[in-house]
Amino acid sequence: MCDGIPCLWMRGGTSKAAFFLAADLPADPTDRDALLLRVMGSPDPRQIDGIGGADPLTSKVAILSPSTRRDADVDYLFLQVFVDRPLVSAAQGCGNILAAVGPAAIERRLVAVAGDVTPVRIHMVNTGEVALAEVQTPQGRVVYEGDTAIDGVPGTAAAIPLLFQNIAGSMCGNLLPTGRACDIINGVDCTLIDNGMPIVVMRATDFGLTGTESREAIEAMEDVKTRIEAIRLKAGPLMGLGDVTEASVPKMALVSKPVTGGVINTRCFIPKRVHASIGVFAAVSVATACLMPDSPAAALSTLPTGGRFLVEHPSGATEVFLDIAPDLTVRGAGSRRTARKLMDGRVFPRL
Repeated sequence: MCDGIPCLWMRGGTSKAAFFLAADLPADPTDRDALLLRVMGSPDPRQIDGIGGADPLTSKVAILSPSTRRDADVDYLFLQVFVDRPLVSAAQGCGNILAAVGPAAIERRLVAVAGDVTPVRIHMVNTGEVALAEVQTPQGRVVYEGDTAIDGVPGTAAAIPLLFQNIAGSMCGNLLPTGRACDIINGVDCTLIDNGMPIVVMRATDFGLTGTESREAIEAMEDVKTRIEAIRLKAGPLMGLGDVTEASVPKMALVSKPVTGGVINTRCFIPKRVHASIGVFAAVSVATACLMPDSPAAALSTLPTGGRFLVEHPSGATEVFLDIAPDLTVRGAGSRRTARKLMDGRVFPRL
């Protein structure tokens, strides 16, 4: 390791991650995770001795390898490297980092350019589903410049459409793990839902909040965070996730009426820190909950006439698309994100 490890540092959506080829990392998961903690500089709230950005959104890793499936082009394993704990979790995927997988796979020559637009079929190893990304590749190379803006990221970049199918019950086995759109946990109405990401949806008002509070304001509310964590610990077993004390799922989402013309307003926890925006799959799950009359999200939402859902968050709104059947079940989902290559070189972890 004294010569460093090849590393591609990329922004995907509203997150950043270190991208590695699986062949460049230890094969044993324990050794691999120990190495990645050193790469990121964890555990340390500042991650001062690594490349992590002292925030869950910038302490992420993507590991790519040739696909093990005939219906995919590349395997993508997502790892969340905790900032202040010696923990690396593969418990869930990441839809924001997913946006950078297609470009990274082309950059690392795992996928060949196929014209002005290169489709990349991505096997999301964490959950087993396959997503389709469309990457702009005129002149035989990835183009990152474009005119698409997403809230939470300054400037514009090339659009990367993402399409998902068969993501219901990605980790819990069923869209509604308990079979109900509303469960009561510690006196709070909750929708336990998994449409690509296990989420617990709750009304912000049930915690004495308007739902428009800033990320920093909620971070300072220890009593609110304690109540939410207590519900999360009970929701985990109900969702078939077991003991989630040290797990990064389920995510927790407080919802309120939209304030900027979207479908629903959110404040999400990932799972204990307040998210600066919202994850792609979390947004899909929250949007899906809005379609369920018994969910606490339904009465607060303003449903669109089509399948385009704007899910509001502290940095703006995330756009997701739902393919909705006549019986209001969701057949598929999608999102339009952007990505950018930030650095390509070698990383030198602490020995």
